[in-house]
Amino acid sequence: MKTDVEIQKDVMEELKWEPLLTAAEIGVAVKNRVVTLSGTVDSYYKKEEAENAAKRVSGVMAVAEDIEVKPFATAKKNDTEIARIIADTLKWDSLVQEDKIRVKVEDSWVTLEGNVDWEFQKDSVKNSIKNLIGIRGVSNNITVKPSVTAKDIKQKISLAFHRSATIDASKVEIEIEGSKAILSGRVRSWSEKNDAEDAAWKAQGITTIENKLVIDSGVYVY
Repeated sequence: MKTDVEIQKDVMEELKWEPLLTAAEIGVAVKNRVVTLSGTVDSYYKKEEAENAAKRVSGVMAVAEDIEVKPFATAKKNDTEIARIIADTLKWDSLVQEDKIRVKVEDSWVTLEGNVDWEFQKDSVKNSIKNLIGIRGVSNNITVKPSVTAKDIKQKISLAFHRSATIDASKVEIEIEGSKAILSGRVRSWSEKNDAEDAAWKAQGITTIENKLVIDSGVYVY
């Protein structure tokens, strides 16, 4: 098992490996395999990419993210300008049903609301706007309306796990409670845990995922 010092070194290297980030802007602290990121970046997208980079490192159990977004003075926009840019952006994204989405901007923080049929549609809205200039953060409160049975959801998630090259489906258990998927079992890395959750989110009708998967590289013997 990696020590905290080894995890810290690997996270710092992963941040350097990410071309969108300037690693010197981001501080990395590790205690009991929990990574805390700090510092200041000029866009919300970079903040999210830093968190994703840390999660990709093996041995990381959780990530606490204290990075602050401060756009350059020349990139600052008022809330009305940001709202207008978001409306135009969503209008041109073919994956987004912009007529079902409501957008509120307050102090450069964007709140998304509305109803969609699939989780990927909810994600598409956020992905369309997260790299826009001037945004400090995004609260994605869009609701996914379930329209399929629990049995169908479980079967489709299970089949997705078996098709995946990165997920050992034999070590992941799936339980469906209404529109919530509960994942349990053991995985080899944060990446496999994340891949399993991402696959489950693609099932129609899922609105919540409880990821109880435990990261344990020792469960495999080579």
